[in-house]
Amino acid sequence: MYRKDPEGTHPPLDFPGYGSTKLRHPSRPLVLLPQKLTELTGPLLGPGRIGPQDNDLTLREPQGQRIIVHGRVLDGNGTPIPDSLVEIWQANAGGRYNHVEDRWPSPVDPNFDGAGRALTDSDGRYTFTTIKPGAYPWKNHDNAWRPAHIHFSLFGRSFTQRLVTQMYFPDDPLFFQDPIFNSVPDPVARDRMVSRFDMSRTKANWALAFEFDIVLRGRDATPFEEEDDDE
Repeated sequence: MYRKDPEGTHPPLDFPGYGSTKLRHPSRPLVLLPQKLTELTGPLLGPGRIGPQDNDLTLREPQGQRIIVHGRVLDGNGTPIPDSLVEIWQANAGGRYNHVEDRWPSPVDPNFDGAGRALTDSDGRYTFTTIKPGAYPWKNHDNAWRPAHIHFSLFGRSFTQRLVTQMYFPDDPLFFQDPIFNSVPDPVARDRMVSRFDMSRTKANWALAFEFDIVLRGRDATPFEEEDDDE
C-alpha cells in the first residue's frame, strides 16, 4: 500500500488559471482499480532498451547553451531506484518544439530533435547532455509565455509509479505568471520542480550543469502533471 502524498503536492485536475484543464479534467468520479500482478511488478527496462548515446541531445551540435542535467530518482523513503527509464523532451534554444503543430516564428533547429532517454544506475542516478531551452508564447492568457522547462517521464518500482513532470531553471523571471508552475498549491512542493545550478558538475569550455532529483512518492514527492499535458 502506498502512502498518500501530502495535500498541496500536486496540482488540481481543474485549475482555472490554466485554461486547457477545463476541457481535459475528468467530469466523473475516478474509479479505483485493484492492484494486480502487472501493477505490482517492476518494469523490465534493462540496458538493451536504449542506445549508449540516447542521453546526449547535442551530438549533432545544435544551437544554444550546452548544459548537463543530472540527478537521482528516489522512492518515498529516499531509497535510490535503479534501472528506471527516464525520458525527456523539450523545446530548442529558441523556444520551439520539433513538432508539426508548433508554428510560432522562432527558427526550427534541424540539428535538435529535443528528445532523449536514459536508465538510472545502481544509485538511482541519471545524466543528460542537452541545450538550455528557450521560453515560448502560448495562448492561455494575454501575453502568455512559458518559462524555460524540460519535460520528464519516468517509472519507479512499479508501473503505477509513473511520473510526468517539468523541470524549471533557477530564478526564471516568468514564474510569476505561469499557471502550470503555480497550479501546485504548496510553494515548498512547487520549488521541488526547480533545478539547482551545480558548479561542481560543469565541464570547462563545454557545458554548465543543473541538478534535479526526482522523488516519486511521499513527503518530498516531485509534483506531477496529467499524462496528456503537452504544454
